[in-house]
Amino acid sequence: MSTSLDVLLLATSWIHVLLAPYTKVEESFNLHATHDVLMYGVSSDALKNYDHFVFPGAVPRTFIGSVLLAWLSTPFIQAANALGLLSDKFQLQIAVRLALATYNVVGLSLLRRGVSRRYGGPAGVLFVLLTCTQFHLPFYMGRTWPNMFALLPVNIASFLLWNRAPNALRPTSKSVHTAIALLTFTTVVFRSEVLLLLGPLILQALISGYTSLSNIIKVGISAGLSSIALTVLVDSYFWQRWPLWPELYGIYFNVVQGNSSAWGVSPFSAYFTSHLPKLLLSSSILSVVGAVIDARVRALLWPAIVFVILLSVLPHKEWRFIVYVVPLFNVAAARGATWLVSMRKSNIIGRLCFLFVAGLLVANCVATYFFTVTSMANYPGGEALSRFNELYASRQNVHVHISNLAAQTGASLFLQTHAPPYLPGYSIAPPEHSAYWRYDKTENLTPTALTASGNITHAIAEITDRAAPNSFAATGFPKHQWIMTAVITGLERLRLDFARIKSMEPWKVLSFSRGDQLVILERRGQSQS
Repeated sequence: MSTSLDVLLLATSWIHVLLAPYTKVEESFNLHATHDVLMYGVSSDALKNYDHFVFPGAVPRTFIGSVLLAWLSTPFIQAANALGLLSDKFQLQIAVRLALATYNVVGLSLLRRGVSRRYGGPAGVLFVLLTCTQFHLPFYMGRTWPNMFALLPVNIASFLLWNRAPNALRPTSKSVHTAIALLTFTTVVFRSEVLLLLGPLILQALISGYTSLSNIIKVGISAGLSSIALTVLVDSYFWQRWPLWPELYGIYFNVVQGNSSAWGVSPFSAYFTSHLPKLLLSSSILSVVGAVIDARVRALLWPAIVFVILLSVLPHKEWRFIVYVVPLFNVAAARGATWLVSMRKSNIIGRLCFLFVAGLLVANCVATYFFTVTSMANYPGGEALSRFNELYASRQNVHVHISNLAAQTGASLFLQTHAPPYLPGYSIAPPEHSAYWRYDKTENLTPTALTASGNITHAIAEITDRAAPNSFAATGFPKHQWIMTAVITGLERLRLDFARIKSMEPWKVLSFSRGDQLVILERRGQSQS
């Protein structure tokens, strides 16, 4: 049973990667850094080829996660190569994402073992079922957001703090100190907001007598200084800026200077009224049940709740900032669900409670289905570049410009399959004419500028007016100089149609419409080149 549950977690995360293999701009730094480490290596001579020097982003990000992911992806790439699954560079992107998902599953599997030990086997089963039927955590834990690199050490720390016998009052001092060191490292290197989770956990450890203040100070200083030294040494090298501590720079830029507010401001209550319910789905209800019936669950949850409250003070809010507490709420929900389903089925209350939990799991599945189908349609840039590579696979002298929208919605470096670099030592052979291909991501070039450039032979262009009846006219490119060879659609809007219930098609109550978003253009006179 234990192995089956771990396989279910792994399969769920892998299915999400395979259903939506493309990526968004938020993932691009770590994805492209991983690409560059794999393709070029980490020597000083290789750095000049790295993408981040051309597209650095608003703030520098650490390379530590990307270097580790590149190295830890090697077994996946080798296995895919041995099975003949590596036909082009895009398969490398999938292998890298599957690797990240797998390592995050390790953290969840450890938590599941802790749940089973502390609350019993049925709670471990329900923890897995609740996690697998949610959308956000399984869908995103294979995506190269900095938060997903931080998720694994946070989950391991949670496991160390809560993996003990049912009646044990405290974890071992070694477990507490290791958890503090892990969270300190995560704060310094990956995501500074983890500090707001570390603080309540330290306070809880002191109040509960898990360890002493002097030990916490020693562990914190040791882990903090070594983590700072590591990130400064590694990231100063990769960014060629000395000294550089990316997370400190990010705090200054986003919090001290307040630049994060430019990405949107939400009310104080947004995490509790919007983001958490969306992340947790039915776990939001069941975790309340778990907290009511079990003091151990209340002790588990209060640092997580304090963490969310502290983050709520910041004006800019995103669900990914609080994703670390989702597994903790799922633990609480599993405890609550276990209590409900364990009631005697000989009376109506017991049967109703069992049906209630089953109904919540079904509701999770329905919501996750619609979330997943919607998200699969939300990567037009990846679809466009894949389509372009297929359309012009036999063509030489190709110089394609990739618009901002395409670059932001999936047109990653791994999809530049017809141009170097290629991973040395593997079976991915350069396609014919690849030496004559060039992918151009130069930003903010107008259709007029692209037309005037004699070097640009093709363009993946954005449709600026999606309500226009003619997709070509909505690109701004002159028709007498360009030919439209393909139109790429993407998610436009969701629609509720309750009439579908009467027509016995309830799965069509929520539907979405696709609209033209990108077009593939070819300069006239290029068809034989």
